[in-house]
Amino acid sequence: MASPAFPWWRYPAFALGVLGSEKSFRKNPLIGHPHLNELGLHRERVRLAARMAEYRRRWIGRSVSDAERQAFERDGFVLRENALPTDVFLRIRDRLKEQALPAREMRQGQAVTRMIPINPALLEKIPEVARFSGDPSIANLIRYVGGIGGDPINFIQTVIAEPALQQADPQTALHADTFHSSSKAWLFMDDVGPDDGPFVFVPGSHRLTERRLQWEFEQSLIATRDGRLHHADGSFRITPEELHQLGDFEPQKVTVRANTLVVADTYAFHSRAVSTRRTVRVELHAYHRANPFSPLAVSPVGLVPGLRDRRLDIHLSLSDRKAKKAGRQPTWRDVGACTAYSEPHV
Repeated sequence: MASPAFPWWRYPAFALGVLGSEKSFRKNPLIGHPHLNELGLHRERVRLAARMAEYRRRWIGRSVSDAERQAFERDGFVLRENALPTDVFLRIRDRLKEQALPAREMRQGQAVTRMIPINPALLEKIPEVARFSGDPSIANLIRYVGGIGGDPINFIQTVIAEPALQQADPQTALHADTFHSSSKAWLFMDDVGPDDGPFVFVPGSHRLTERRLQWEFEQSLIATRDGRLHHADGSFRITPEELHQLGDFEPQKVTVRANTLVVADTYAFHSRAVSTRRTVRVELHAYHRANPFSPLAVSPVGLVPGLRDRRLDIHLSLSDRKAKKAGRQPTWRDVGACTAYSEPHV
């Protein structure tokens, strides 16, 4: 993959990106610069980000139970069963089956992902969802696992696998989301068995070992020209052979009962399981990523009135404008109102 040419006046922004969460070796020529990475740019970004995450966790961890801290330290993810009161959970699931809500969809090969933002308008229609998006215990756990202060972005997510299409889903390859700790959470609306397209996680791979750091360094030297688009964009893919070279690691299917919350550090290797039949997975979902080099265990974003539950809507609106200006379809296409359990539209 050839590196694109960039005008000189963009380089100050590229330099600022190095000091933040930017990860793409393809889109930022400083992050992807072979000589800078030979000198250790990516390796030191990874090392410093890990140290800062550990520093922030010392503060954030005070609000997390001992059992959940120990589970995270051991595995890199935390599983909380019966996360919501049963009556609240059942009301949410029933409403998600019948209530049409403004939705976005994205197709990746055989898989369609639907996103329904949890915003003030949705909370008016299904107020019980606030027991997930507004629960301090859940938010604190998401912060701790990601090692980042601030508020997660919450939405309702549906993943529909259609293997009859015989098109590869890039999310079924083991990968790390980025070069630093970040977190995602899933509160599952239905039982997820081993054949239901479950989350796959590699326990223990969230820890930065010397072998992992060396592997990160080696990838940084070749990522810019890697033919795998996600890999070149800093979400490194790893083969089973490479994984075994890093340690005694085995991918594990995370099968759960309905009303189970899973919170994972997505610096660890993970994927979606390959589906051999059509599956539908619905969950209340949270995503949390911020500047990995900040020493602060809090975020000023939450201090802005009315912004917390509108950040995803703002992001999607800006993405729509950018796509329209470039003359292309946005990544997340507006498909109108539908239920979380509706058939896909893209």
